[in-house]
Amino acid sequence: MSHIIYKVVEHDDGWAYTVNGVFSESFPNHATALAAAKRAAAEQRRPGHTEVIEYETPDGKWHTETADGNDRPETEVEDAR
Repeated sequence: MSHIIYKVVEHDDGWAYTVNGVFSESFPNHATALAAAKRAAAEQRRPGHTEVIEYETPDGKWHTETADGNDRPETEVEDAR
C-alpha cells in the first residue's frame, strides 16, 4: 500500500499544501490550508468502486485491468509550523 504525505507550507504570500512537489491553490491563512489538506487526505483514503480501466502506454499499446476500489493509500498531513 502506498503512503502519501500532504505538507502544509507557506506559499505565494499565504499557505498551501503540497503532495509530491505539487502545490494546491493558495489559502489566506494556515488554518484554512490545514483544513483543506485534511479534507484532501481523507478523500483519498475513501474507497471507491472496483472498475475495469483502459489506458495507453507511451509505446502505443492499450492495456485493460481491474482497478480495485478498496486499494487506497495511507495518508497523513504534516504541518510546517
